[in-house]
Amino acid sequence: MPNPKLSVRNLHKTFHPGLFESPVNALKGVSFEVREGEVFGFLGPNGAGKTTTIKAVLGLVRPDAGEIEVCGYPHTAVEARRRLGFAPESPAYYQHLSGAEFLHFCAALLRLSGAAATARVGAVLEKVGMAAHAGRPMRTYSKGMLQRVSLAQALLGSTELLILDEPMSGLDPLGRRDVRDLILDETRRGTTIFFSSHIIPDVETICDRVAVLVDGEVRAVGAVRDLLANESEEYEVTVVGAVPGRLRTPVTASQAGSDVSWARVRSAHREDLVRELAEAGVRVVSLQPVRSSLEEFLLRSTGREA
Repeated sequence: MPNPKLSVRNLHKTFHPGLFESPVNALKGVSFEVREGEVFGFLGPNGAGKTTTIKAVLGLVRPDAGEIEVCGYPHTAVEARRRLGFAPESPAYYQHLSGAEFLHFCAALLRLSGAAATARVGAVLEKVGMAAHAGRPMRTYSKGMLQRVSLAQALLGSTELLILDEPMSGLDPLGRRDVRDLILDETRRGTTIFFSSHIIPDVETICDRVAVLVDGEVRAVGAVRDLLANESEEYEVTVVGAVPGRLRTPVTASQAGSDVSWARVRSAHREDLVRELAEAGVRVVSLQPVRSSLEEFLLRSTGREA
């Protein structure tokens, strides 16, 4: 089992807005691990506690209880911070600076200077596809270009763990595809990726594992296929020819074809249907679970129905 690059154990955080306002329990015992080399999605509705968790990992919010380790070090240690990069959801930049000038400023904060800084800035600009626009003031950049610069600054250091807060938020389909490609390219280089999102197709496409956070609690952790495999509430029976018109077993849907037909049945009735079809002399070709989508799984986790 690869060593975890990020370990969060029993994290609690309560905010106290004011004298006459009720406390807000933002995190209620959040625990998960991000393994080395994987893309880990942090999924949940707005207000679930995703950004609060990320701020706690970065040391921007002090948790009331719990432990956080980054690359084997306490998250507040200098060695831990050297190994991670972070790109916020809505970065605020000095608009009069060019992309290259901003990255040189960030390089100075990392104590890179001279030829080393120039080489590193040029490399990350090339990596995120911004080399041709590096000299333009950032006030002229589109949302997608700002996201690319944000990723570039997160990759400036010796990044082992890349933390992204809603990296696809506000991007058009082309921009989202480019960011996905950048994330996958970084994983091929050995970087571990942890990102929060509420854009479910992106999570399904690129994540090795996900954690579902709802109301400050982790409701599920695992590979998407494993989470959805446990959610199969219906089965689809495919038969040669036609499904008999009158069945004792209740079906939820059916489709008649010239060569093959199918019928869907609740999990509790699948054996009854197969038995009834066999008694009627109908040849059963397959019996397959009907997979839920990640969106349906999230809705059920939040107590809603799709």
